[in-house]
Formats: sequence, structure tokens, C-alpha cells
Amino acid sequence: MTPGSNIPLPTARVTVDVAAPVRLDVSGLLLTADGKVRSDDDFIFYNQPAGPGVSHRSGGGSAPDAITIDTTAVPPGIEKIVVTASPDAQGQTFRGIEPTATIRGADDNAVLATFTPPRLGDETALVIVEVYLRNGVWKARAVGQGYSNGLAGIATDFGVTVEEPAAQPAAPAQPATPPPPAPPAPPTTAPPTTAPQAPPAAAPPAPPAPAPGTGKINLDKGRVSLQKNQTVSLMKGGRPLLSQVRMGLGWEPAYRGKDIDLDASVIAYGPQRNHIDSCYFGKLQIVNGAIKHSGDNLTGEGGGDDETITVDLGRLPQDVSGLVFTVNSFSGQKFTEVAKAYCRLLDAATGEELVRFDLTSAEPQTGVMMAKLIRQFSGEWEMTAMGDFVKSRTVRGMVKPAAQAL
Repeated sequence: MTPGSNIPLPTARVTVDVAAPVRLDVSGLLLTADGKVRSDDDFIFYNQPAGPGVSHRSGGGSAPDAITIDTTAVPPGIEKIVVTASPDAQGQTFRGIEPTATIRGADDNAVLATFTPPRLGDETALVIVEVYLRNGVWKARAVGQGYSNGLAGIATDFGVTVEEPAAQPAAPAQPATPPPPAPPAPPTTAPPTTAPQAPPAAAPPAPPAPAPGTGKINLDKGRVSLQKNQTVSLMKGGRPLLSQVRMGLGWEPAYRGKDIDLDASVIAYGPQRNHIDSCYFGKLQIVNGAIKHSGDNLTGEGGGDDETITVDLGRLPQDVSGLVFTVNSFSGQKFTEVAKAYCRLLDAATGEELVRFDLTSAEPQTGVMMAKLIRQFSGEWEMTAMGDFVKSRTVRGMVKPAAQAL
């Protein structure tokens, strides 16, 4: 699965386990329509392993922890169960760790789907998968939302707070038997309850800025300029942008008097990172005309966009969940010979520039993945700046690396 993609559940009982090279604490939260827990009883984890329709199973260190959901036993009013994960070691982040969630049938252990969130960094907790009710049908969705302030960040989002441990008096010098440290205060909601203690997670006084790629920037304040790996949600005024947008890609020769012929393309993928089609100078329309290419520019000279690709977001089929925009040098010139390469997203109706990403570094390669658009579970699209170089002179050679980057 890719972030935002979903599948209908063919069975009423499913298990979600989350595996990684390090031990993870896996939890589940039962949420109402407003996205909040009703009380601490809706927080299922190793110290509170059973709740209404949801249970926790410890892997004991040799197998991944898992959350099992019986959709027939979930109480009325509960519309979503989110599955979270955080490294067991205090202070450890997901950088260099690739957790994989596997959704299985709880009774036959058959694998229904897997999801590995891309590009994790300084996050210390993760909402990885959610099981939700939509129009009477239970579905599973890949999320991959990271939190840099650990379990406390997730708790805050879903109506649970983790209080700071009370300050302890200084221990006497050289005690014969040191007193055991006091446990952290339990998570509470208003009014406070007597729910069991949450997994340790001390929130810092001021949460750090979101890691690149995890921030929730939108278009409300106008044009957004992205840096590599940063993401913008194509939301404006609380509504998703579902009109026609145009991705403009431009470049200039690094040395005057020398033309450079680059080719802009877009590759469309489905929820399982499956290649659906590619739009480029040799195939100017795909997915029934919802994606159109402006045609080939042979020199790169002149101001403005060299090639543009128009995407009608509202007309894209539901099986298109990811788009990766690429630029290739068919003639073999390297990107070290290119200057001022950029991509920008415009409102196709008004020409207003919405998002811009300037490529600030170059590598001696013949292909680059400039940006990706990912359809989210709520219907809006997110654009992420990429700037990742690939050895490929054609869009065909970009299909596999672009799928891996989704």
C-alpha cells in the first residue's frame, strides 16, 4: 500500500502487526466520529491489552506486537481504530528504521496488505494504519503520519494527554537500598479516569518543528516554496483542491550557447505502487485525458516553463493514488550541465502559482525525480518535493525507482 490508499476488509476480524529491526511498542485507539477517544478505556496497549472489540498481543521480543480488531464487536459510535507504533528504546527515532505494517485475517493469518511508510526521519512515534467504517463497510487505510514528540503527540491529537511525572525529591547520599523510581503519571482525559499507565513518553516543553515531509503545510497563506523532502497539502479554505492543476518544469543550460534537451514526464501509480501508465512527449495523454503533456521542448532556452503537464485532479480515476514527475536527458547530458531546474504547480484555470520547488543541487546523472503527488485518505492531494537523481535517460527507466520512492 502507499500513503493514503485503502482496501475493503474481506473479513470481520483482522490483525495488524508492525515489524522493524528494533523492538516497537504497538498500540490501538478507538475513535469516535470527531476523531477522539471516549475515555482511557479506548487506549489499548501492553498495560491495557483488551478493550471493546480491540486487543493487544505482545510479541515477547521475538515477534512483532500486534493489534487485533473484531469489527463485529466494536461499540456503536466508534468509527475508526488507529494503530500506532513507537520504538521501545527511549529517545530512539525512526531514522534508518523501516517499520512494516502487515494486515492479516485474524482467523486464517492470510496477508491482506502490507505498508512501509516512506522517508521517515526524526519521528519518535507513528500512526501507521487505521481501520475505519465508511458507508457500512469496514476498510483499512495506510497512513504513515509521524510525530516528533513521541506518544505525547499522538495522545494530544486523539484526546489523551500524558502528564509529566511529578518531580522526585533528591535521594539521600549512598542509600543502602535505592528507592524505585516513581512511574510516569497515567494518560488522562477530562474528566480524569483511573486508566492504566501509558507507555513512557515525556513530551518536551516545546515540540520541535515537524521533520521534512511530515509538516501539514497548506495553501491558505498563498504560494508555498518547498525544500527537498518537504510536503504541502493541496487544501485551501478547508477544502481539497480538486480542479485542474498544471505542473510546469523548467531548466536552462549551465553553459551559454549549448542547447540541452530534457524530457518531462509523469508516472501514474495505483495503491499497491503498481504502474498504471506514463505520460511523456511520446504519449501526450493518459487515463482518459485526465493527464495531458504539452509536448517536447528541444532546447531549454527561453524564460518560463519548458514543458508542462496538466492534471485534472477531479477526473483522475480512483485507482490512481500517486503521481511522480520526472525529468530525463535522452541525449545523455548530465544534470551537472543544467542550471535553474525547477518545478512549479499552478492553478490551470487562473495561472496562479501554488507551489514551487527549485533544484539547488545536481549530480552527474541523466534522470531526476522532481516531485510526487499522493492522494490522501480524505480525498485531498499532497505534493512532496523530491530532487532525487537516477541513472536513466528515459521515463521507462524511472518507473521502478519512482515506485520505490512513493
